[in-house]
Amino acid sequence: MKEKFKNLLRNINPTMLIIILILLGRNMLNGGEHPGDWFYDKLVILPGIIIGLTFHEAAHGYASYLLGDPTPKLQGRLSLNPIKHIDPVGFIALLIAGFGWGIPVQIDPNYYKHKRRDEFIVSIAGVTVNFLIAVAFSFLLKFLAREVAASYSTIWEITFEIILYIISINIVLMIFNLLPVPPLDGFGMLTQVFDLRKYSWYYTLYQNGQFILMTMIIFSVTRIIISPIHEIILNWLLA
Repeated sequence: MKEKFKNLLRNINPTMLIIILILLGRNMLNGGEHPGDWFYDKLVILPGIIIGLTFHEAAHGYASYLLGDPTPKLQGRLSLNPIKHIDPVGFIALLIAGFGWGIPVQIDPNYYKHKRRDEFIVSIAGVTVNFLIAVAFSFLLKFLAREVAASYSTIWEITFEIILYIISINIVLMIFNLLPVPPLDGFGMLTQVFDLRKYSWYYTLYQNGQFILMTMIIFSVTRIIISPIHEIILNWLLA
């Protein structure tokens, strides 16, 4: 157990941890929310985070495996066990700051028959699953709303809230990962569509992608991009 804890500490990106603490402090200063309400909000968000991150990363693993790459299976990533996929810092980030990530699935494109096409499929698999989860739970929410309208209670209110967060968080994960910034899926998709590796600036951009993404997060650029798109998709699904 002690060795696992040491490995966990080694894998934590200190820069990302600092950013999360900055965002947490900013949210606490601006929120003015009662601690009890804050804790309740985080509890009802948990199922959405666990489902969203787990299915997103598992989708990458299954897609790569089905395209001939044994790497995800050898690393135990063909699983819906959240422990296999949830990055502790990414989990806390999504819980606290509204954005997050799982443990990236390692792939070996050398096993693919058509590298660019198959890498694109693997890149888009995670966000596709997030979208499908949001769609499925939106149908469930509307179905339950019709069926239990006459027996509405506090339990149903909490259930509706949890389902709504599952929908919302999966939409956020989809949009966030579609941003064309390395190392996100959106950049991976653009790389394959336009064969960006042939350009000399590609590797410089990729190496600095995390810094660019962190800057966007700190200055709320990601929130400015994600919020209106999230609202449009959420309203469309719940209409």
